[in-house]
Amino acid sequence: MNGMKENNKRHTILDVMVISSIAFVALIALLIVFLTREAGSLAVVEIDGEKVCEYSLSENGTFILNGGTNTLVIENGEAYMINSSCPDHTCENTGRVRYVGQTIICLPNRLSVTIKGESDGGVDFVS
Repeated sequence: MNGMKENNKRHTILDVMVISSIAFVALIALLIVFLTREAGSLAVVEIDGEKVCEYSLSENGTFILNGGTNTLVIENGEAYMINSSCPDHTCENTGRVRYVGQTIICLPNRLSVTIKGESDGGVDFVS
């Protein structure tokens, strides 16, 4: 019986070590992502996969998109959707985007707003 208890203790210690190691690696990866993200300079609007316009994040404004189906606001270097004709309003609930690679997507209206920066075109963290 004592051998079984000792074996269970080893498993418990190994489990804690494995879980701690995974959590540590995840924390380091998260820190790398947050410390290396770049503030964007442009909001690029695409409809049906084709670029239709781009707006500077340095200039505040409200923009009617896609024939009035969506309304984009750029304010203080951030972009967000305040109005959409789609039934689920997911694009409105996305919140404010400002970092390179962040995207607001409205699937029913086939519209996307992607934040681009000065150094776009390189390899991203996920690649």
